[in-house]
Amino acid sequence: MTDTMIDSESQVLESVHGQLFIGGEWIDGEQGTIDVRDPATGEVIKQIANGSVEDGVRALDAAVDAQEAWGRTPARVRGEILRKAFDLLQERKEEFALLMTMEMGKPLAEARGEVAYGGEFLRWFSEEAVRIDGRYTMTPEGTGQMIVTHRPVGPCFLITPWNFPLAMATRKLGPALAAGCTAVVKPATLTPLTTLALVALLEEAGLPKGVVNVITTKSTGALSERLLADPRLRKVSFTGSTPVGVNLLKQAANNVLKASMELGGNAPFVVFEDADLDKAVEGALLAKFRNIGQACTAANRFIVHESVADEFAQRIGDAVKAMKVGRGTEDGVNIGPLVEDKAVDNAVRLVDAAVADGATLVAGGKAIDGPGSF
Repeated sequence: MTDTMIDSESQVLESVHGQLFIGGEWIDGEQGTIDVRDPATGEVIKQIANGSVEDGVRALDAAVDAQEAWGRTPARVRGEILRKAFDLLQERKEEFALLMTMEMGKPLAEARGEVAYGGEFLRWFSEEAVRIDGRYTMTPEGTGQMIVTHRPVGPCFLITPWNFPLAMATRKLGPALAAGCTAVVKPATLTPLTTLALVALLEEAGLPKGVVNVITTKSTGALSERLLADPRLRKVSFTGSTPVGVNLLKQAANNVLKASMELGGNAPFVVFEDADLDKAVEGALLAKFRNIGQACTAANRFIVHESVADEFAQRIGDAVKAMKVGRGTEDGVNIGPLVEDKAVDNAVRLVDAAVADGATLVAGGKAIDGPGSF
């Protein structure tokens, strides 16, 4: 790693606020701090605020207070703020990519890709803000007229995952802001820095105080339960595991909240007898190793016709052996660290269980000694 890279890493980290963002103000949390670690080294790279449940309620208070004015804000104005945020993100794409690599571990090339597609949610919904229309028609029996208009649903609670910290935040905030909704965002504890940097960018783009609030906390379950029980909250959006999603839906039912759930999958990758193996192997590597394999869209199992199974396994094994493992900032790295040591333990456990059940280990299969969650 060059001195220039080290300097830029320090500069990027220093530029990120380590506090809660409530009502347009950066404030300390009531429960001390949270250590954010670089999974490639295991070292703490920044300490951020650990908010309490009461901090979360204050964030919702701010969102509720800002809702009426933001909902009345002309769609063109809302769209222009989102477009300004998109433009600012393009100017700082390298800083955001580096920040994601430091806190999540993905190679810089993939982080740059996330900035590109994550930013598009801001640009797309900046254009959609002025296209929220309604309907005017006759009743079926022809005795009256019906008018349908769309209004902001109200304050939203947006819970983002650790694996795509920029894209999942823009994917939720883009449509909410375009529609005139305010929000409380709860980023993942493992990767909160990108969201904090994003909300500062939205503020710079002209977003009024209180429209977006960010609460970082270790008390995720208690915070979610309290906010979902508040009758002022009108929507919850969650990306994460199925068990947590089920729990949130149960809590959301009490106030009949609108809910958007993007939960875990169990995706098969099927290779037929007549498959083009060059394309099959290329597709399999993309399906399995994107984002270091840490994606809800990743292939969970491979079903391969017996006539091509051996050759397919050989080709996949050779490709995996050729991959360079290392810190995402290093040249040529294909595979960065997993997000934390617990993820490494889970991966090793899966491999050991498969081998115990009769699988043949073709490549890898063990935790890598040394610092970091490799």
